[in-house]
Amino acid sequence: MDWSRPSQCIDQMSSCAVPVAPAPPALKDLPKVAGDLKSELEGFSSSKLKNAETQEKIVLPSAEDVAQEKTHNALIAGVENFNSSSLKRTDTKEKIVLPNAQDLAAEKTEKALIEGIAKFDPAKLKHTETQEKNPLPDKDAVQQEKTHQNLLSGVEHFDKTTMKHAQTSEKIILPNTEVIEQEKAQSNLLSGIENFDSTKLKHAETQEKNPLPTKEVIDQEKSA
Repeated sequence: MDWSRPSQCIDQMSSCAVPVAPAPPALKDLPKVAGDLKSELEGFSSSKLKNAETQEKIVLPSAEDVAQEKTHNALIAGVENFNSSSLKRTDTKEKIVLPNAQDLAAEKTEKALIEGIAKFDPAKLKHTETQEKNPLPDKDAVQQEKTHQNLLSGVEHFDKTTMKHAQTSEKIILPNTEVIEQEKAQSNLLSGIENFDSTKLKHAETQEKNPLPTKEVIDQEKSA
């Protein structure tokens, strides 16, 4: 059965003819069996066989396989049945784009560079001697290096036996009289603000006064 055409096979599955079994061969055409195997076959009891159910599985193509087959068949049919008379005639136009001034200048520069490298005469080179310079450190750098080495040496070779025993004294500095009075005044002020009784306030009316200038003030202003 050809599975490359699943739709055709599915439609014709019910009408597929079952092939006829071939005729059994003659006894003389059968292959010869060894004696020990022949005795085992003759003494074999079919009652020792176990019943087994044969399950015939027919794997049908999935929906994706069917869709791919249809797409493939449609593509092949479209290519085979394509009508070339529906094509339109077109003229091929060959366009030659000339380079601009910048491209020409870059091309000339590159050619000149390549020609200069290719035709370079190494005989024109001058002999030079390589001098290896090892500048020595100045006086300040030497002094800094010595100071650094002495410091490291002093830390590494420090003798702890030269240290003297010292007792740590903890000093508590008490505030003087002025600091105490300032602290009390600040505490009293904060306490008065926090515990202030607003019911003790008296009602007061605000009077806006705009006194007019006297005659003498006006005369002085005029004379000025």
